[in-house]
Amino acid sequence: MKKVFLLIIRFYQVVISPIKPPTCRFYPTCSHYGMEAIKRYGALKGGWLTIKRISKCHPFHPGGIDHVPEKSSSRNPDS
Repeated sequence: MKKVFLLIIRFYQVVISPIKPPTCRFYPTCSHYGMEAIKRYGALKGGWLTIKRISKCHPFHPGGIDHVPEKSSSRNPDS
């Protein structure tokens, strides 16, 4: 599933994105964010992070730098 999502995003980057005017208000772009999120977290969580990011793409959100969150090394750092 992970490879399918990555292929879809890559298709968008190569075929669709070049014919659209650049309008992304975030860095990195949503497609690059999606690729990194899916590579780091897998199809389910990475896909969810990508959907959350794309949902911020509207005129009322200021945009800016929004990197994929780092994976934590342990679930409970207090133990």
